[in-house]
Amino acid sequence: MPVMLAAQDLESINLKQAVERALQNSHEVALAQVQYDVSRNAVDVNRAAFKPNLYTGSGAAYTHGFPQTVSGAAPSIVNLSYVQTLFNPPLTGQARAASERSEAQRLDLEKTRNAVMLETSSGYLELAKVRHSLELMRNERQSNTSILNFTRQRVTEGLELPIEVTRAELAEARTEQKVVQLESRQRVLERRLAALMGIPAERRIEIEPVTLAFNENQAERDLAARALENSLDIRQAEYERRARERRLEGEIGSKWPTVDLVGQYGLFAKFNNFQQFFQKFERNNFNIGVQVRIPIVASQRSANIALARSELTAAEVTVKNKRQNVEIDLSNKYQRVRELNAAREVARLELKLAQENLQLLQARFEEGKTNLRDVERARIEENERWLAFLDSDYERQKAQLELMNTTGDIGQLLQ
Repeated sequence: MPVMLAAQDLESINLKQAVERALQNSHEVALAQVQYDVSRNAVDVNRAAFKPNLYTGSGAAYTHGFPQTVSGAAPSIVNLSYVQTLFNPPLTGQARAASERSEAQRLDLEKTRNAVMLETSSGYLELAKVRHSLELMRNERQSNTSILNFTRQRVTEGLELPIEVTRAELAEARTEQKVVQLESRQRVLERRLAALMGIPAERRIEIEPVTLAFNENQAERDLAARALENSLDIRQAEYERRARERRLEGEIGSKWPTVDLVGQYGLFAKFNNFQQFFQKFERNNFNIGVQVRIPIVASQRSANIALARSELTAAEVTVKNKRQNVEIDLSNKYQRVRELNAAREVARLELKLAQENLQLLQARFEEGKTNLRDVERARIEENERWLAFLDSDYERQKAQLELMNTTGDIGQLLQ
């Protein structure tokens, strides 16, 4: 007797909703978002030197002799310092490089989202395939039972050898094995999809038939051009190349002076003996100006430039390799889709042939020209062709998803 599930134990969801919920629930996406936020904060840290920086402090110290602190400055009750970098090529290069790498981290977030969409949609499609296959195998179980009963009757009547019963029992056991395997796979897929979407594992997921919005008439060169344009790997490599280029520019610019805007205010006290060493005592003291550092001999500069230049060369080679890899990968996936389209057509025609053969045998059975076992065997053959067609269709859809991910069209699942 079938078990009736309460309405709250069912979760009806289509592919778009499944993908959206998986993205909202994904810990990987959340981690990638945090890592992107970290990279943005790192950019702000690198830019902070070029913004106003104001410090204040206070203290008290007894001095004997010339008034000065351990650092050599005049002791003060309250002090105020202002520092802002106006021109510093190495620091500018570092800040720009951090900004480029932050953009690469943003693309990593997008890659993670695409991976979640691909995993969710692939699992969704496979669950639909497995459930349809289970339905077919349970029908096949009934056919095997009919064949076994028919064969046993024939053996009892002396019209068949006992070995035929064993053959029928083996066919029934193989069908049962496939049913168990499919039920196990269904449970695994249901749990995985539930975990991806944040749904309780005990809740059954009701899915809807899916037809991917994939244009099979696209030319390979058009897909390759779109893949090169949208490839996140290539764009990340480009950002890294630009980051290293910014650093090289900064190291080359280190031959120029650095300029900082500085200011200092101090509130002095008479108990530090200023009047004994200076003709005039001024309680409030400040200075403001520009501090310029001119490099004369910088031994590390040439080494830094050489290192930055070699890193830039490596990044340029990486970009070229990424482009080549994307072209090869796109071509392989495109050819894979073509092969699976052809395989699906073969499976479709084999299914059609099995269906027509079943219809023919049913007509002959009604005319008394064949027996029940032949009809049930034809029905089993139709089931097997159905299973083969479902497998072929799923493999084709999975290959289409992977191709869409390569061309940057995986986001169409959310439309």
